[in-house]
Amino acid sequence: MDMNPDQLGNYATTFINVLIDYSPKLISAFLILFIGLYAIRLINRIIRKIMVKRNLDPTLRNFLADILLWALRILLFVTFISKLGIETSSFVAILGAMGLAVGLSLQGSLSNFAGGMLIIVFKPFKVGDTIEAQGVVATVLEIQIFVTKMLTGNNQTVFVPNGALSNGTIINYSMQGERRADLTFSISYDSDIKKAKDILLEVLHKNPKVLENPAPEVFVKNLSASSVDFAVRPWAKNANYGAVFSETLENCKAALDEAGISVQPFTIQK
Repeated sequence: MDMNPDQLGNYATTFINVLIDYSPKLISAFLILFIGLYAIRLINRIIRKIMVKRNLDPTLRNFLADILLWALRILLFVTFISKLGIETSSFVAILGAMGLAVGLSLQGSLSNFAGGMLIIVFKPFKVGDTIEAQGVVATVLEIQIFVTKMLTGNNQTVFVPNGALSNGTIINYSMQGERRADLTFSISYDSDIKKAKDILLEVLHKNPKVLENPAPEVFVKNLSASSVDFAVRPWAKNANYGAVFSETLENCKAALDEAGISVQPFTIQK
Protein backbone atom coordinates (compact mmCIF):
# COMPACT_ATOMS: atom_id res chain seq x y z
CA MET A 1 0.00 0.00 0.00
CA ASP A 2 1.37 3.39 -0.99
CA MET A 3 1.44 6.18 1.57
CA ASN A 4 1.44 9.80 0.58
CA PRO A 5 3.84 12.29 2.16
CA ASP A 6 1.10 13.65 4.43
CA GLN A 7 0.51 10.22 5.99
CA LEU A 8 4.22 9.72 6.51
CA GLY A 9 4.41 13.10 8.16
CA ASN A 10 1.51 12.25 10.46
CA TYR A 11 3.14 8.96 11.48
CA ALA A 12 6.45 10.67 12.13
CA THR A 13 4.75 13.39 14.16
CA THR A 14 2.84 10.80 16.20
CA PHE A 15 6.03 8.79 16.82
CA ILE A 16 7.93 11.88 17.96
CA ASN A 17 5.10 12.92 20.26
CA VAL A 18 4.94 9.42 21.81
CA LEU A 19 8.72 9.40 22.20
CA ILE A 20 8.66 12.81 23.89
CA ASP A 21 5.85 11.72 26.21
CA TYR A 22 7.54 8.42 27.02
CA SER A 23 11.11 9.74 27.36
CA PRO A 24 10.81 10.74 31.06
CA LYS A 25 9.80 7.15 31.94
CA LEU A 26 12.55 5.77 29.74
CA ILE A 27 15.23 8.03 31.21
CA SER A 28 14.13 7.41 34.81
CA ALA A 29 13.95 3.65 34.22
CA PHE A 30 17.52 3.49 32.91
CA LEU A 31 18.73 5.77 35.71
CA ILE A 32 17.20 3.36 38.19
CA LEU A 33 18.85 0.44 36.36
CA PHE A 34 22.37 1.91 36.36
CA ILE A 35 22.18 3.31 39.90
CA GLY A 36 20.66 0.02 41.11
CA LEU A 37 23.44 -2.07 39.59
CA TYR A 38 26.06 0.12 41.27
CA ALA A 39 24.21 -0.02 44.58
CA ILE A 40 23.90 -3.82 44.38
CA ARG A 41 27.67 -4.21 43.88
CA LEU A 42 28.31 -1.87 46.80
CA ILE A 43 25.87 -3.70 49.08
CA ASN A 44 27.36 -7.06 48.10
CA ARG A 45 30.87 -5.91 49.00
CA ILE A 46 29.68 -4.52 52.35
CA ILE A 47 27.81 -7.73 53.22
CA ARG A 48 30.85 -9.84 52.34
CA LYS A 49 33.07 -7.73 54.60
CA ILE A 50 30.57 -8.04 57.47
CA MET A 51 30.46 -11.83 57.06
CA VAL A 52 34.27 -12.00 57.02
CA LYS A 53 34.41 -10.02 60.28
CA ARG A 54 31.81 -12.38 61.80
CA ASN A 55 34.05 -15.35 60.85
CA LEU A 56 31.34 -17.09 58.85
CA ASP A 57 32.38 -20.22 57.01
CA PRO A 58 33.74 -19.27 53.53
CA THR A 59 31.36 -21.69 51.79
CA LEU A 60 28.31 -20.23 53.51
CA ARG A 61 29.66 -16.70 53.06
CA ASN A 62 29.94 -17.02 49.28
CA PHE A 63 26.61 -18.80 48.94
CA LEU A 64 24.68 -16.22 50.98
CA ALA A 65 26.38 -13.37 49.13
CA ASP A 66 25.38 -14.90 45.78
CA ILE A 67 21.76 -15.41 46.93
CA LEU A 68 21.58 -11.79 48.04
CA LEU A 69 23.12 -10.62 44.76
CA TRP A 70 20.57 -12.43 42.59
CA ALA A 71 17.64 -11.49 44.82
CA LEU A 72 18.56 -7.80 44.49
CA ARG A 73 19.04 -8.16 40.73
CA ILE A 74 15.59 -9.71 40.33
CA LEU A 75 14.06 -6.95 42.44
CA LEU A 76 15.85 -4.32 40.36
CA PHE A 77 14.64 -5.92 37.11
CA VAL A 78 11.02 -5.92 38.32
CA THR A 79 11.37 -2.27 39.34
CA PHE A 80 12.94 -1.42 35.97
CA ILE A 81 10.17 -2.94 33.84
CA SER A 82 7.53 -1.49 36.16
CA LYS A 83 9.01 1.97 35.63
CA LEU A 84 8.77 1.42 31.89
CA GLY A 85 5.05 0.93 32.32
CA ILE A 86 4.98 -2.81 31.76
CA GLU A 87 2.47 -4.73 33.89
CA THR A 88 4.41 -6.73 36.47
CA SER A 89 1.68 -8.67 38.26
CA SER A 90 1.70 -11.54 35.75
CA PHE A 91 5.48 -11.52 35.70
CA VAL A 92 5.65 -11.80 39.50
CA ALA A 93 3.06 -14.60 39.39
CA ILE A 94 5.21 -16.54 36.91
CA LEU A 95 8.27 -16.10 39.13
CA GLY A 96 6.29 -17.32 42.14
CA ALA A 97 5.06 -20.40 40.29
CA MET A 98 8.57 -21.19 39.11
CA GLY A 99 9.92 -20.80 42.65
CA LEU A 100 7.24 -23.14 44.01
CA ALA A 101 7.95 -25.78 41.35
CA VAL A 102 11.68 -25.65 41.99
CA GLY A 103 11.14 -25.81 45.75
CA LEU A 104 8.93 -28.90 45.51
CA SER A 105 11.34 -30.70 43.21
CA LEU A 106 14.34 -29.95 45.44
CA GLN A 107 12.87 -30.67 48.88
CA GLY A 108 15.72 -32.99 49.87
CA SER A 109 18.39 -30.56 48.68
CA LEU A 110 16.71 -27.66 50.45
CA SER A 111 16.62 -29.71 53.65
CA ASN A 112 20.35 -30.37 53.31
CA PHE A 113 20.97 -26.69 52.57
CA ALA A 114 19.04 -25.65 55.70
CA GLY A 115 20.94 -28.27 57.71
CA GLY A 116 24.25 -26.93 56.42
CA MET A 117 23.36 -23.40 57.49
CA LEU A 118 22.32 -24.64 60.95
CA ILE A 119 25.61 -26.48 61.35
CA ILE A 120 27.68 -23.46 60.28
CA VAL A 121 25.70 -20.96 62.39
CA PHE A 122 25.39 -23.00 65.61
CA LYS A 123 28.75 -24.81 65.23
CA PRO A 124 28.14 -28.22 66.86
CA PHE A 125 31.48 -29.06 65.25
CA LYS A 126 34.10 -27.42 63.06
CA VAL A 127 36.67 -28.48 60.51
CA GLY A 128 39.28 -30.67 62.20
CA ASP A 129 36.96 -32.06 64.89
CA THR A 130 36.46 -35.78 65.33
CA ILE A 131 32.77 -36.58 65.57
CA GLU A 132 30.40 -39.54 65.65
CA ALA A 133 27.18 -39.11 63.68
CA GLN A 134 24.94 -41.18 61.40
CA GLY A 135 26.91 -44.31 62.31
CA VAL A 136 30.25 -42.75 61.26
CA VAL A 137 33.25 -41.81 63.42
CA ALA A 138 35.51 -39.51 61.43
CA THR A 139 37.39 -36.22 61.28
CA VAL A 140 35.61 -33.31 59.60
CA LEU A 141 37.43 -32.14 56.46
CA GLU A 142 34.94 -29.66 54.98
CA ILE A 143 31.46 -28.35 55.74
CA GLN A 144 29.81 -27.85 52.38
CA ILE A 145 26.37 -26.40 51.63
CA PHE A 146 24.64 -29.76 51.14
CA VAL A 147 26.99 -32.32 52.67
CA THR A 148 29.76 -32.57 55.25
CA LYS A 149 32.98 -34.21 54.05
CA MET A 150 34.74 -36.40 56.62
CA LEU A 151 37.75 -38.74 56.78
CA THR A 152 37.58 -41.99 58.75
CA GLY A 153 40.45 -43.55 60.67
CA ASN A 154 41.08 -46.06 57.85
CA ASN A 155 41.42 -43.21 55.32
CA GLN A 156 37.97 -43.42 53.74
CA THR A 157 36.22 -40.21 52.66
CA VAL A 158 32.59 -40.04 53.79
CA PHE A 159 29.96 -37.51 52.66
CA VAL A 160 27.08 -37.15 55.13
CA PRO A 161 23.97 -35.14 54.09
CA ASN A 162 23.62 -32.04 56.24
CA GLY A 163 19.87 -32.52 56.68
CA ALA A 164 20.29 -35.86 58.42
CA LEU A 165 23.39 -34.63 60.24
CA SER A 166 21.71 -31.56 61.74
CA ASN A 167 18.62 -33.52 62.82
CA GLY A 168 20.50 -36.43 64.39
CA THR A 169 22.67 -36.98 67.44
CA ILE A 170 26.23 -35.67 67.11
CA ILE A 171 29.01 -36.71 69.49
CA ASN A 172 31.91 -34.25 69.28
CA TYR A 173 35.06 -35.87 70.66
CA SER A 174 37.22 -32.78 70.06
CA MET A 175 35.17 -29.96 71.58
CA GLN A 176 36.39 -30.34 75.18
CA GLY A 177 40.04 -31.05 74.41
CA GLU A 178 40.21 -33.98 76.85
CA ARG A 179 38.59 -37.38 76.77
CA ARG A 180 38.11 -40.23 79.24
CA ALA A 181 38.57 -43.87 78.33
CA ASP A 182 36.06 -46.15 80.05
CA LEU A 183 37.43 -49.68 80.46
CA THR A 184 36.36 -52.61 82.61
CA PHE A 185 38.74 -55.28 83.93
CA SER A 186 37.28 -58.42 85.45
CA ILE A 187 39.19 -60.53 87.99
CA SER A 188 38.29 -63.73 89.81
CA TYR A 189 36.73 -63.77 93.28
CA ASP A 190 39.85 -65.52 94.58
CA SER A 191 41.99 -62.42 93.85
CA ASP A 192 42.89 -59.67 96.32
CA ILE A 193 40.61 -56.75 95.39
CA LYS A 194 42.66 -54.03 97.12
CA LYS A 195 45.91 -55.29 95.59
CA ALA A 196 44.35 -55.38 92.13
CA LYS A 197 43.02 -51.86 92.54
CA ASP A 198 46.43 -50.54 93.63
CA ILE A 199 48.12 -52.23 90.66
CA LEU A 200 45.67 -50.75 88.18
CA LEU A 201 46.08 -47.25 89.66
CA GLU A 202 49.86 -47.56 89.58
CA VAL A 203 49.75 -48.48 85.89
CA LEU A 204 47.69 -45.36 85.14
CA HIS A 205 49.94 -43.03 87.15
CA LYS A 206 53.08 -44.39 85.45
CA ASN A 207 51.78 -43.57 81.98
CA PRO A 208 52.90 -40.00 81.11
CA LYS A 209 50.08 -39.66 78.60
CA VAL A 210 47.45 -40.14 81.32
CA LEU A 211 46.41 -36.80 82.82
CA GLU A 212 46.74 -36.21 86.55
CA ASN A 213 43.97 -33.63 86.44
CA PRO A 214 41.28 -34.88 86.11
CA ALA A 215 42.70 -37.75 88.12
CA PRO A 216 42.39 -41.31 86.81
CA GLU A 217 39.92 -43.54 88.62
CA VAL A 218 39.79 -47.22 89.51
CA PHE A 219 36.88 -48.65 91.49
CA VAL A 220 34.75 -51.77 91.82
CA LYS A 221 31.99 -51.41 89.30
CA ASN A 222 30.08 -54.63 89.64
CA LEU A 223 30.04 -58.01 91.36
CA SER A 224 28.96 -60.35 88.61
CA ALA A 225 28.22 -64.05 88.84
CA SER A 226 31.79 -65.07 87.98
CA SER A 227 34.00 -62.03 88.49
CA VAL A 228 34.73 -58.76 90.25
CA ASP A 229 34.53 -55.96 87.68
CA PHE A 230 36.78 -52.90 87.98
CA ALA A 231 36.06 -49.63 86.17
CA VAL A 232 39.33 -48.19 84.89
CA ARG A 233 39.01 -44.57 83.75
CA PRO A 234 42.12 -42.67 82.58
CA TRP A 235 41.87 -39.17 81.10
CA ALA A 236 43.93 -38.07 78.10
CA LYS A 237 44.30 -35.28 75.60
CA ASN A 238 42.39 -35.93 72.42
CA ALA A 239 45.60 -36.48 70.47
CA ASN A 240 46.72 -39.17 72.95
CA TYR A 241 43.38 -40.90 73.47
CA GLY A 242 44.01 -43.84 71.15
CA ALA A 243 47.47 -44.47 72.63
CA VAL A 244 46.20 -44.23 76.22
CA PHE A 245 43.35 -46.62 75.45
CA SER A 246 45.56 -49.34 73.97
CA GLU A 247 48.46 -48.86 76.44
CA THR A 248 46.10 -49.09 79.40
CA LEU A 249 44.72 -52.40 78.14
CA GLU A 250 48.19 -53.82 77.52
CA ASN A 251 49.92 -52.51 80.65
CA CYS A 252 47.10 -53.39 83.05
CA LYS A 253 46.93 -56.95 81.72
CA ALA A 254 50.71 -57.35 82.00
CA ALA A 255 50.79 -55.91 85.55
CA LEU A 256 47.96 -58.15 86.77
CA ASP A 257 49.59 -61.23 85.22
CA GLU A 258 52.90 -60.36 86.89
CA ALA A 259 51.14 -60.09 90.25
CA GLY A 260 49.49 -63.47 89.75
CA ILE A 261 46.00 -62.00 89.52
CA SER A 262 43.75 -63.86 87.10
CA VAL A 263 42.02 -61.67 84.52
CA GLN A 264 38.63 -63.03 83.51
CA PRO A 265 38.13 -63.46 79.73
CA PHE A 266 35.19 -61.07 79.35
CA THR A 267 36.99 -57.76 79.62
CA ILE A 268 34.72 -54.93 78.43
CA GLN A 269 35.91 -51.74 76.78
CA LYS A 270 34.19 -48.76 75.24
